[in-house]
Amino acid sequence: MSGAVTTPGGRMAALARAELTLFGRSRGTVFAALLVPLALPFTLRSATEEMDLAEEGLTVGLVLLPAAIGFSLLFAVYGTLVSVYTARREELVLKRLRTGELRDAEILTGAALPAVVTGLVQSLLLAAGCALLLDLPAPRAPHLGVLGLLLALPLCAALAAVTATVTRTVESAQVTTLPLIFVSMIGSGIAVPLELLPDRMASVCELLPLSPAITLVRGGWTGSLSGYEALGALATALAWTVLAVFAVRRWFRWEPRR
Repeated sequence: MSGAVTTPGGRMAALARAELTLFGRSRGTVFAALLVPLALPFTLRSATEEMDLAEEGLTVGLVLLPAAIGFSLLFAVYGTLVSVYTARREELVLKRLRTGELRDAEILTGAALPAVVTGLVQSLLLAAGCALLLDLPAPRAPHLGVLGLLLALPLCAALAAVTATVTRTVESAQVTTLPLIFVSMIGSGIAVPLELLPDRMASVCELLPLSPAITLVRGGWTGSLSGYEALGALATALAWTVLAVFAVRRWFRWEPRR
């Protein structure tokens, strides 16, 4: 880090540029972050077409568009950052950075910026692509969709840092990320809309970390989300973010796991 970089923003930007260079050199990370989220929604289409969506006022497009954004959050942001944090810790990069003027929050944020920006851009492109390809009308409450995405990005980064604390190697990240990915795909409305689940099960699934984002994105498109439901999703997302940040501050490991 250069001695001329003195502001928090400048320090994080410099770290983000360095991380972006490393990101581009890892073919596996690029594949998982860029190609997997693009391909997975198409694998759901045949199953989605067999669902009884009309009774809930849904269409194939209204299921696949939030699903595509959910896959981007899970793989481009969460999965990628678990590998990034684990790799930098085991390579002693994080330990060396802490000896400089960078603060802990700046290190984690700067390292996360490339993945977070990738997830943001990818989600916007996926939303536009799904809207065109699946003949969706314009969103009725776009502010809710934007809010859901902006809440989910930092939450996924924080959850990635939490998961990295129990991840020994980059290779084992493929295992430690599975619980959240699997639970989110099944229970957060990505593969199966919560509207199709029994009421009691849906109420429980609404409390999962990524459920608020999917609910707000879908509600932003349909315009059917009430103020009470939107506030509930907002409160759930903020609660998970606070818990994740607390866990990172309390248990994140800066030293290699030997």
